[in-house]
Amino acid sequence: MADLTTAAGTGPYRREVIDGRTTGETDWLKAARRAAFETFEATPLPTTKLEEWRYTDPRLLKWDGVTVGAAGSVDAERTGAAAPARAMLEDRTASATVVQLNGTNVHIDVPADLAARGVVVMDLSLAASDHEALVREHLGRYAPADAGKFVALNAALWSGGLLIYVPRGVRIERPIRVARWIDRSGEAFFPRTLVIAADGSHVGVVEEYRSPDFEQPVFHCGVVEIAAAPTAEVQHVSIQRFGRGVHHLATVRTTAGRDANLDTLVVNLGGSVARVDLAASLEGAGARSDMLGLYFGQADQHFDHETRQDHRVPHASSDLLYKGGLDDRAHAVFRGMIKVFPKAQRTDAYQTNRNLILSRQARATSLPNLEIEADDVRCSHAATVGHLDDEEMFYIMSRGVRRKEAERLVVFGFFGEVLDRLPMPEVVQELRADIEEKIG
Repeated sequence: MADLTTAAGTGPYRREVIDGRTTGETDWLKAARRAAFETFEATPLPTTKLEEWRYTDPRLLKWDGVTVGAAGSVDAERTGAAAPARAMLEDRTASATVVQLNGTNVHIDVPADLAARGVVVMDLSLAASDHEALVREHLGRYAPADAGKFVALNAALWSGGLLIYVPRGVRIERPIRVARWIDRSGEAFFPRTLVIAADGSHVGVVEEYRSPDFEQPVFHCGVVEIAAAPTAEVQHVSIQRFGRGVHHLATVRTTAGRDANLDTLVVNLGGSVARVDLAASLEGAGARSDMLGLYFGQADQHFDHETRQDHRVPHASSDLLYKGGLDDRAHAVFRGMIKVFPKAQRTDAYQTNRNLILSRQARATSLPNLEIEADDVRCSHAATVGHLDDEEMFYIMSRGVRRKEAERLVVFGFFGEVLDRLPMPEVVQELRADIEEKIG
């Protein structure tokens, strides 16, 4: 049997693994998985010779040092193994909830009133059959298998996938919550989320990722696709708080139609290595995308954020703000691109990355970029890497505040600009608590 990673030389991914993912699936989805497998096999492994992988060697992800086990069992709901995931949802404001354990959706709760309005929150494998036309139209359209080797790997092996669909004109005021918990080490996991917001709809989705610390590596390779139809409003929040030993790779693709608002917030606090590749495509006049990011690294954590703002049509806007704090020997990489296509006149696009360094050994690499092919635009980018302000620290400590507490206050103030822009106040409060716990 041929090895799935022939192009890379070695690895645990083999053809027969797909069979364990396709049991009971519809024929078209099985064919799509096999086609993605072939794409993965034919696609070379990226190297640091590529600009987008220059500062993060793919070997850091430990993707070939794990096994691909069977997806978790729904019996875990009865044995109590899913209790930590359920605890992630306690005291959380939510309109619908999803509990996932080790790559399996063990519980999905959609209130009757939402279901009556046509809202769909369900396992993606089941949705591929029950809502075939919808899923076939959108799955892999925004993050196709040929977008990269790891995207193809996810397209072939995803499990615990999720479809969220909001019909035309339906507004959901409270966020849909997804709690993903991993407690198995030495394995690879491949979540997939597809969010479709029809014309004039409104929805917020919060996905949270957690695990204990592991001695053996874990590879977590996820893909999120979000489509906002004309005049739709979508907020998507991803909160990564994995334990040590988890190597997290996420590909996020969003597309916004005419007069749509599509906001994202990426939070990286946990894991040993975390790389997020996020691209927003503005495809309708009046479309807007706010792209927010927060990260705080300690010890030898490595965070890499690759972002794109693709302006394909006139009269669209985007605004990116990523902020990070780094302590100990942590390293953060930011590489952003604003791409304005030839006909995208009257584009309004901004990109800002700021880093706060808290130790002599911490490092930040910031590479904002512009590529403009239209002549009537407003575009700018900015990047800063700075240490704690001595005068500010002196002022705070002169009021009797100890240095560690003073640092914490400065970091909170530094992150405040990002949190204040998220139109989900209940989530902001939770994030403040998460950051406080992380800083200590």
